[in-house]
Amino acid sequence: MTDRRPLLRAIFDAAVAAAHPDVVLSAHLRPVPTGRIICLAAGKGAAAMAAAAERHYLDRLRFDPARLSGIATTRHGHGVPTRRIKVIEAGHPVPDEAGLKAADETLALAQTAGPDDLLLVLLSGGGSANWIAPADGVSFAQKQQVTRALLRSGAPIGEINTVRKHLSRIKGGRLARAGQRAELVTLAISDVPHDEPSAIASGPTVPDPTTLADARAIVAKYRLDIDDAVRRALDDPKNESCKPDDAAFARAEFELIARPKASIDAAVKAAAEAGYAIIELGADLEGEAREVAAEHASLALKARAEGKRVAIISGGELTVTVRGQGRGGPNQEYALALAGLLKDTPDISALAADTDGADGGAGSASDPAGALIDHLTFSKMRSLHLDPNAYLANNDATAFFTLTGDLLLTGPTLTNVNDVRVILVD
Repeated sequence: MTDRRPLLRAIFDAAVAAAHPDVVLSAHLRPVPTGRIICLAAGKGAAAMAAAAERHYLDRLRFDPARLSGIATTRHGHGVPTRRIKVIEAGHPVPDEAGLKAADETLALAQTAGPDDLLLVLLSGGGSANWIAPADGVSFAQKQQVTRALLRSGAPIGEINTVRKHLSRIKGGRLARAGQRAELVTLAISDVPHDEPSAIASGPTVPDPTTLADARAIVAKYRLDIDDAVRRALDDPKNESCKPDDAAFARAEFELIARPKASIDAAVKAAAEAGYAIIELGADLEGEAREVAAEHASLALKARAEGKRVAIISGGELTVTVRGQGRGGPNQEYALALAGLLKDTPDISALAADTDGADGGAGSASDPAGALIDHLTFSKMRSLHLDPNAYLANNDATAFFTLTGDLLLTGPTLTNVNDVRVILVD
């Protein structure tokens, strides 16, 4: 039986490499301003983006170091060395005190920017949790509680961010409002389906199409248990996010520098070069992880029955409605569902992982990126008498794949363009 794990990993690595800040950032950086460059970065790629910007301005363009400053807020374990831009590691997916302090410092620094300065905002996935600035009247603990409830609800990321934007002093265009005297340029790595700017890091520098009424409807839809202070904040008109006619956007530009589609294209290229026919399902898939896994398993079984050698490749961001007490993220849950559906098919193998290197988890840099399955997984299931459906019922994919030895451990990749899922049918 041929070991497809090296190929699966190579396909995943190609997708990640296509979106790394060292590859995608420098071509989009603006000319040197007459004043200062103030770099404000957030997300899992924030520190790597800040370091790449430093190399561009300080080494390539010989910009006066004294005129460059900034703050890059990233997930714990995702920091890299920088020279002029301060790096703060903060909580994700549930925010922590470090993110609270970083957001306050970021807003204060933005307010110092003048008409001759460039406010360079570098965004990547994870920025919503890294920059935590609760609306007036909402405590930090209450904001954490809302975040936990949203993450467990099964709500897609767009709905989660709609609520967060209306409970924040930095999201939903408010950072642009704080720095509106300066030229504002936002360069973003997209981690959201359809690359919607207002959803990336909850859109701190762009107009927000969602409203307080939308946020209240989401709370009601998922029957979230929220504090009275949060309910009052979502009823308060002054917490409405910034709209297109706001003066904050008079000198603002926004540009995407990496998209999930480009990473999926890189994965497709790697699989095709390995001799597989491609079934590409797109870069924007959403839905419940186990339900999507069932659809993809059907495609794989059909291809196998027809004697085809194919790679089924998809991106996007799946969700998990948490009903059990276990651990795991949407990629591990997807792989666990596949394991139950494909257990008698030794010639099908798969990988599902988050391009940032962390799938669910507790916010540690050592969290798994996802999981792989193949004939070795199925053999372990038999020898250990493991029932994938029992683990699925408890949302305990991490425990299952710890026992089978199939967790994918990459460490922080320093970028984030959502998930990559690959099924190889031989």
